[in-house]
Amino acid sequence: MRDDEARYEAVTSRDARFDGEFFFAVVTTGIYCRPSCPAVTPKRVNVRFFPSAAAAQAAGFRACRRCRPDAVPGSAEWNVRADLVGRAVRLIGDGVVDREGVGGLARRLGYSPRQVQRQLTAELGAGPVALARARRAHTARVLLQTTALPVTELAFAAGFASIRQFNDTIREIYAGTPSELRAAAGNGGAAARRTPAAAPGAGARRPGDGFADRSADRSAPVGIPLRLAHRGPYAAAEIFDFLQLRAVPGVEEIRGTRGERTYRRTLRLTHGSGIAEVDEPAGPRRRRRPPAGLVCPAARGTDGGWLECRLRLTDLRDLSTAVQRLRRLFDLDADPYAVAERLGADPLLGPLVAERPGLRSPGAADPEELAVRTVLGGPPEHAAALVRRYGKPLDAADGGLTHLFPAPGNLTGAEVEEPVRALCTALADGTLTLDAGADRGAAERALAALPGVGPRAAAYLRMRALGDPDVGTTPGWGQERGAVAGPAAWRPWGAYALHHLWRAGLLPAGEMPEPDETPGSDEKPRSDEEPGAGEPSGAGEMPGVGESSRAGEMPGVGESSGAGEMPGAGESSGAAAKPPIYATAGGAG
Repeated sequence: MRDDEARYEAVTSRDARFDGEFFFAVVTTGIYCRPSCPAVTPKRVNVRFFPSAAAAQAAGFRACRRCRPDAVPGSAEWNVRADLVGRAVRLIGDGVVDREGVGGLARRLGYSPRQVQRQLTAELGAGPVALARARRAHTARVLLQTTALPVTELAFAAGFASIRQFNDTIREIYAGTPSELRAAAGNGGAAARRTPAAAPGAGARRPGDGFADRSADRSAPVGIPLRLAHRGPYAAAEIFDFLQLRAVPGVEEIRGTRGERTYRRTLRLTHGSGIAEVDEPAGPRRRRRPPAGLVCPAARGTDGGWLECRLRLTDLRDLSTAVQRLRRLFDLDADPYAVAERLGADPLLGPLVAERPGLRSPGAADPEELAVRTVLGGPPEHAAALVRRYGKPLDAADGGLTHLFPAPGNLTGAEVEEPVRALCTALADGTLTLDAGADRGAAERALAALPGVGPRAAAYLRMRALGDPDVGTTPGWGQERGAVAGPAAWRPWGAYALHHLWRAGLLPAGEMPEPDETPGSDEKPRSDEEPGAGEPSGAGEMPGVGESSRAGEMPGVGESSGAGEMPGAGESSGAAAKPPIYATAGGAG
């Protein structure tokens, strides 16, 4: 939305589709809001529009206490864009400015700090420091309202350099003191009192200590409670299916039955480690009124919702980073309305989009981990063996969670087999970067150039590890199946088209990597070949057409499981080389 009059129409209709896309402020009250704010619509003459919450804060407006505009889902635009601004926004969300300063952000981007400041200010109305400040303020509010952490410790956990800076920021943005903000949670601190939080760096609480699954007593410690907001419909069952088939024992597990599952995993973070739990929403949500400020109220009717989450961290400075990684894993900043509008016009994809509204393209909680798992190939048990040998054990096992996934630096020894060793060497020495702000085109080329990786695995990692939604099937495919113009017409949502086609069983062999197929191989296996010796036939990291599933897990229209459709890792083939199964519609970068 570029026109202010169109923005005002969205505000008038309280259209939650645009929450996070822009913000509006009321000059007579000094408050800024989200488009779906339930308050009385102000007169047009009193309204100003801003591209970011940080810009509104920098202009002197404070956050609305009714609609909590700081809690909206992020704009899907930053996932699509591969330019300087898009990369910078993703890195700031990952906490780079807090850890490395503006200079560190600029070095990662390959530009001068002055140019980064200029371009961010031009497009977002705020520079990197202001954007990071808005992020810290939101983290502080969450900690104030969900933990009993002393304010002095909380300020540093949220990333503030001093108590004075923390107090001034809270007063400026939320028009109240930290104590008032904590009292306004409306739950009397009950949630905080039953949520013991480790002091930054203290390591007083073990990474897995105190977690409880859904069926456990709610009075037990469950970590920092969060609600991860999303816009529009959300196909939760499909994304939980996807993650369940690929869960690596020891690092990930899923508890419960379909419709009531809890995804759990360990996290290797900058300052420490943690365990995350995310609940699958069960059908039409019977919503309880949340404590004030813990969730954005954008989710009304079919306009949006949230995923219940709990995080326990050894160092609370990692909170914002952990949340951003979970948001990328569950693709919570996607814009399902834009995806449906583009893909729904295609005769081939239209019925699939209508059948599964809100289908997401899963990302990665740890891009380096996903890269290792993808290059290793085979079923999750292969990665589990690597975890048991090289991963760092938790101080105490928590259910099925026992280890952190090994860091690349731990997988560079001579005893590690190729191509994993070559990949981890490139990651450890900085030759290859897979962080949130990585140049996607350069990263894909670097991955494809590594021995044993190849273009298929590189494109898959571009889609998931780097979160690029503009990755689709091979150019030219689709017209003979009824598509209007194939992948070119699906831009910039090719990854979502890919998932729709895969789930419907409409991708031909080779368009998606086969289960247990060695990802680096560019040879198409013959249909009559048997799985490789000793290779399990479970689902691999990279999904395959016709992939088999356990009951109720990955249903797909027209799925088949005939002989020869699930070749084993490492099997040879006499077929001619084929082009990459994924093609980046937007080109490099």
